[in-house]
Amino acid sequence: MSQGAVAQLSRLLALIPWLLARPGVPVDEAAREFGVTPNQLRKDLELAFMCGLPGHLPDDLIDVSLDGDRIVVSNAETIARPLRLGPDEAIALLVGLQTLAQLPGAHDRDVLERVSAKLQRAAGDAADAGARVQVRVEADEPVLAALRPALEGGRRLTIRYYVPARDQVTARTVDPIRVVVVDGRSYLEAWCHTAEAVRLFRLDRIEAGSVTELDAPAEVPPDAVRPDLCDGVFRPDAQQVLVTLELAAEGRWVADTLPVESVQESAGGGARVTLRVGDPGWLQRLVLRLGGAAHVVDPPDLAAATTARANEALSLYR
Repeated sequence: MSQGAVAQLSRLLALIPWLLARPGVPVDEAAREFGVTPNQLRKDLELAFMCGLPGHLPDDLIDVSLDGDRIVVSNAETIARPLRLGPDEAIALLVGLQTLAQLPGAHDRDVLERVSAKLQRAAGDAADAGARVQVRVEADEPVLAALRPALEGGRRLTIRYYVPARDQVTARTVDPIRVVVVDGRSYLEAWCHTAEAVRLFRLDRIEAGSVTELDAPAEVPPDAVRPDLCDGVFRPDAQQVLVTLELAAEGRWVADTLPVESVQESAGGGARVTLRVGDPGWLQRLVLRLGGAAHVVDPPDLAAATTARANEALSLYR
């Protein structure tokens, strides 16, 4: 999200309750109050038309009426109420702030400490439970320590990175952005000069001692596309191979865990699933790990290659 979008969202969250308390306020007065031009305020109100609670119907959206130059907001009572956090929500936020404080990057430590302190005061008993939770980010400590100065100083790096799909170590020049934790693993998010794109590098695959800070600033292109990590690291796309897997009941967890495109239930608790695969080697390792609980149905060449690899593995036991 750009800084302009962040500012607009923050302003909108404050603007709607303010307008609800002042029905019929002139546009110019509201604009002066929020330090924007009347034209910008009208753009903010156009965005409010598309806001509402998750899963809302069209009639549940915020309604903004401009009678001449006077503003009347309705159907927005939920946003006018102060946010009330339940104990579980307060604990989750406190633990999240603890985790963020441990990660290197462009964090304002003073802001994190102030927010945590305010949240602890507001959370009451839930804060005591949150304080008893000890957060420790599992990461390769030498690598994390080597990355920290470059991340906090905004400097370019060279690293040596192991690529399991090709079973080789590659040299990379990267402009670091941040360290993130996804599904329990730590990654360096950085602009990779080899790929000319933003990439995620698992910390436990970066060679210890290979991290070298360069005498150049980290310069991530402003139009660089950064991955949305809400649903994990892997992002299937139409350019990847579409694979059909037949799963027995003991391998049924694949359909619930991986980003599959379709699931067809089978007798006995199994399923036939389709999923996009960017690395055939990864799929073969998955099938071997599942033993007889999975086999590749389609495409035929990948099915044959997977069978051949399984036979090679079996031959080692004969």
